[in-house]
Amino acid sequence: MANFFKDNPDLQFSLEHLDLSEAVALREDNYRDAEKYEGAPVNFQDALDNYRRVLDVIGEICGDRIDPRSRTVDREGPHFENNTVTYHPLTQKNLEDLRRADVMGVMLPHRYGGLNFPVSVYTMLTEMVSRADASLQNLFGLQDIAETICEFGNEEQRQQYLPRFATGEFDGSMDLTEPDFGSDLQSVRLRAWQDEKTGQWYLNGMKRFITNGCAKVHLVLARSEEGTSDGRGLSMFICEAGPKLVVRRIEDKLGIHGVATCELQYNDVPAQLCGKRRFGLIKYVMSLMNGARVAISAQALGIAEAAYREARKYASEREQFKKPIDRFPAIYDMLSSMKVKITAARALLYETTRAVDLRNGYNHLVERGENVTPEDRAAQKYYNRVAAVLTPMCKALATETANQVAYDAIQIHGGTGFMRDFNVERYYRDARITNIYEGTTQLQVVAAIGGVLQRDNDKRLEELMALPFTGKLLRLKEVVAGHHARLLDAVKFVSEKKDPEYHDLMARSLVEMETYVFVGMLLLRDALKCDKRLPIAERYVLDSVPEFQKRYMRVMSNDTALIDNHRDIIDY
Repeated sequence: MANFFKDNPDLQFSLEHLDLSEAVALREDNYRDAEKYEGAPVNFQDALDNYRRVLDVIGEICGDRIDPRSRTVDREGPHFENNTVTYHPLTQKNLEDLRRADVMGVMLPHRYGGLNFPVSVYTMLTEMVSRADASLQNLFGLQDIAETICEFGNEEQRQQYLPRFATGEFDGSMDLTEPDFGSDLQSVRLRAWQDEKTGQWYLNGMKRFITNGCAKVHLVLARSEEGTSDGRGLSMFICEAGPKLVVRRIEDKLGIHGVATCELQYNDVPAQLCGKRRFGLIKYVMSLMNGARVAISAQALGIAEAAYREARKYASEREQFKKPIDRFPAIYDMLSSMKVKITAARALLYETTRAVDLRNGYNHLVERGENVTPEDRAAQKYYNRVAAVLTPMCKALATETANQVAYDAIQIHGGTGFMRDFNVERYYRDARITNIYEGTTQLQVVAAIGGVLQRDNDKRLEELMALPFTGKLLRLKEVVAGHHARLLDAVKFVSEKKDPEYHDLMARSLVEMETYVFVGMLLLRDALKCDKRLPIAERYVLDSVPEFQKRYMRVMSNDTALIDNHRDIIDY
């Protein structure tokens, strides 16, 4: 029997050492929820035991059921006929298995039938589902729709939708993108109009590239304010599937074949306003996208884990020149590099989710306004800043890692990896979208650079650098500390140049330098807890030296003609 939780010591390490005690206490109202709801934990150890139990159950479902079905789902996919999407029977079985395991409302509060788990544990579930079948994650991971209704909808809407999300009766989609506007969401044109007599809202227009656009419940970004053309005229709406919401077609994609990506036509579809008018993009979609960034990071990591394991297995079995190819330095060097990159991305992912959980906890505490202290407000501001910089950094690292690991997995397989008889070609196709949707890597840089320039994460870095390192760990820490000092020089250098285009050009180098420093310290922290992790930390830090230096030299070159040089290269 396969179990994707029990066979992954790094994932188990993440759960055991993440230190979610503060975040869980905030989420469970300091465990007062146990007095009101059956199944709510009475203390942190009780919560941790519950998380471990659910991870174990889903790990087994992923390993024994979902993974063996994934190749057939990829080959055959959903069926589309007469504007109706029918998911593959094996996809329907996968969803039923997850429903029966009671994990369709993982983060929803107890009062709506949810498990009230923190983002960190939900992300671990997402990673395992993605390792088994990346396309299934695009259905399982759309629980963010229910979370958005929970966060910003009114109580009537919560009662109407959330219990049925929790049971799996409802599924969702977020309908943002339009045919002419990809990432430029402020230009959305789908129209929302209100009947003055009844107060009923209706939606008219088109959406494209909508994951699970055949869902029963849709969150829709629409233009509610006549005469506007920017983000301030957009609001968020909830609508349900019906005859006036038409699935025009599903896309024929490179990968993620198990889920339908739809083009939708709205013909006066009845809808409810979610939250306040004009806040659709600037508040609600940004919250939704931040959640999606974490989910896609976990999806990418799951794909990378699957690709690495396939490559390792193949290399141990494939013989050339009378010995397994994993005994050749060129191959075991690639495998160790893949393992280090995955471990590094996982360390950043769960450090990010911990910050997100603390941000959410303090936001809710302050919003309730009961016995809020100045320290609580300071913690709220701090974790909002940290989560804002780590979330895009995390998505950039995890998704770029997934693409590289999947690429290397095919390389280790050689020509056979190019054939559809082997899973790695599917992982390669599935990985490719992860650094595109929910914001490309380039947009993640845009989202992260402000926090890098403002040094929003330096307090956490200082905490990590103050840990009691000795011996080799201390020497490696000094390498990372040297990187940090040069990073601060580079940030100062760029900040003093009052040239926005130059700032944009240097942004990716600065964000990647920040990532090398922070992830290096996370891995050293983990090696302090477990000696077996020292070789991983050592390789990551030493491999980062030339990569960091390359970016540092680029930033510090002081070449005022750099922008023109780029244009000349493109025009040549």
